[in-house]
Amino acid sequence: MYRRRQFIQGSAACMAMAALGPLLPALSFAAQGLLKRTIPSSGEALPVIGLGTSITHNMDLEDPQMSRLLEVLRVLVEGGASVIDTAPSYGNAERVVGELVKRFGQRDKVFLASKVSSTGRERGMAQIEASFQALQTDTIDLIQVHNLQDTGTQLGLLRELKQEGRVRYIGVTHYLESAHDRLLETLKQEQVDFVQFNYSVSERNAEKQLLPYCADNGIATLINRPFTRGNLLSRVKDKPLPAWAAEIDASSWAQLLLKFILAEPAVTAVIPATSNPRYMADNLLAGQGRLPDARQRQMIVDAFR
Repeated sequence: MYRRRQFIQGSAACMAMAALGPLLPALSFAAQGLLKRTIPSSGEALPVIGLGTSITHNMDLEDPQMSRLLEVLRVLVEGGASVIDTAPSYGNAERVVGELVKRFGQRDKVFLASKVSSTGRERGMAQIEASFQALQTDTIDLIQVHNLQDTGTQLGLLRELKQEGRVRYIGVTHYLESAHDRLLETLKQEQVDFVQFNYSVSERNAEKQLLPYCADNGIATLINRPFTRGNLLSRVKDKPLPAWAAEIDASSWAQLLLKFILAEPAVTAVIPATSNPRYMADNLLAGQGRLPDARQRQMIVDAFR
């Protein structure tokens, strides 16, 4: 696994994170607040930086690393963010998220997003009920049909749960560019609140049709794989952060990648995964300050070639 501490630069933001100490109190560096964007179907404002949990949160509830993940959650919330994305297919991640939120004691401060990845109504309902138990909540903010599995059946079920008030928003997901056409066709046929897909400096297919369609049709977007599972950061591990990064208030390579994504106005939130509180803090900084214009976005692309 890549080591992102190699990419956090010696800037004012880095010094602020160093000053956080082992318990990361205060998060004063985030005082100006995170950028928020509205969910078109409701007008609710959502912070643009969230947290993914694939791989990073797949552990036993008795694992000593749970205390580290609790710090990640605390940094997320105290830094002004709320979205936590998980799924039944992420191993034990759902149960871990549920336990962390319980220990943190502020369910109202987090936006819980999960998924359904079953075939058939009965199996779909059983999986969703298991998610409610794992997350230890009566209401899940967002459930999406994972990787377009049995989409029509599961969306029908999710609409019923939304009508009952057990689910606040519904959507669909995929993580591969090869599925973007299928996602687009689904969005044209089904009414959803959210769609989640991959988008990054190295995976830009979503710019062609998906993002414009979502912008024109009022669909919120969650962006996964912003670092392509660390591959992008690996490309620059021996390179110093360019001086021009300061023009967009970026103090790390990771922030450049996230700001590249957030510069697309159709992006509602991006959900990089981490189990490191300092990386969570670094990610939050990408949701503040200036965003790149077209020229600066191209400079970011060129820097990762």
